[in-house]
Amino acid sequence: MLHLAFTPLLVLALGASLGAAFPHDALKKSCSLSKYQFLEPHEVKAVQKMTEQFVSIMGLSDRKCSIRLFHRKWKPVELSVPDRVMLVEAELDLATAMLRLPADPSFAETRQRPLAFLTQAREDLRGCVAAEAPSHQPSGKLRHWLQKLQMAKETETVSCLEATAILHLFQVLEDLRCAAHREKCT
Repeated sequence: MLHLAFTPLLVLALGASLGAAFPHDALKKSCSLSKYQFLEPHEVKAVQKMTEQFVSIMGLSDRKCSIRLFHRKWKPVELSVPDRVMLVEAELDLATAMLRLPADPSFAETRQRPLAFLTQAREDLRGCVAAEAPSHQPSGKLRHWLQKLQMAKETETVSCLEATAILHLFQVLEDLRCAAHREKCT
């Protein structure tokens, strides 16, 4: 009888000891972005529907801005894997921030699925940066682009940033696909 009462106590003690021996961070799985190599068609359709609705509601004539963040002289394929991940993380930060802005009720509903997908992708990328390259310094190309992004956030109007982010979401998705490849993407 005493033997049966002692067993749960032993299991608890062993569990606590093992928990202390293996920190929770060590138990996390390694970085895997493979689910973004081939995007689900329903996610792509949701982004397409949202982009089309944005254009039809907001129009493009009142979105005049000179921001050219997504017109780069280089392609993400030219970057190292850690640089690609950092690039897409910054693009997703911008996109998710712009999709969280107050909007027309019908657009607010349409953007929920793309926002959830892009937010999850951003969180996955953050985990990869922290796990694989916590002290990585961006290349000159990426550093220059990140500075350009920061300058745009400080000088451009919110409506200009919103239009730029939403109208270039397919490029962001392509950059995400490229970042998911461990070798050079095409």
